[in-house]
Amino acid sequence: MAVVVDQFSRQAVGWSMGSLMNNSLVLDAVLMALWRRQPQAPVIVHSDQGCRFTGNEWQAFMRDHNLVSSMSRCGNGHNNAVAESFFQLLKRERIRRRNNSTRSDARADVFMLPPRPK
Repeated sequence: MAVVVDQFSRQAVGWSMGSLMNNSLVLDAVLMALWRRQPQAPVIVHSDQGCRFTGNEWQAFMRDHNLVSSMSRCGNGHNNAVAESFFQLLKRERIRRRNNSTRSDARADVFMLPPRPK
């Protein structure tokens, strides 16, 4: 799961879930945040130093959508505290209290979607 958390409101404004943590998963989450917020000015997007955030595809995406990339130096996780807190709360309140047998069930539960017909 990839999530975009608004640092001011502390709300998750974009998210995506998939079987692999890859570029498209992250870009889908950022696209959702852009679609929901419709920013009129440049926006700072803070991330960790994972390979998804340092490659050419990410940098081109950032340029194309008027976004400014930000990340802490290696070993400094303080700036990711909001996202880490989000995931800790998600795990504690939703994931550990449920027993989902499939990824589809987990996605429906986490995003509170109606169940898919089987």
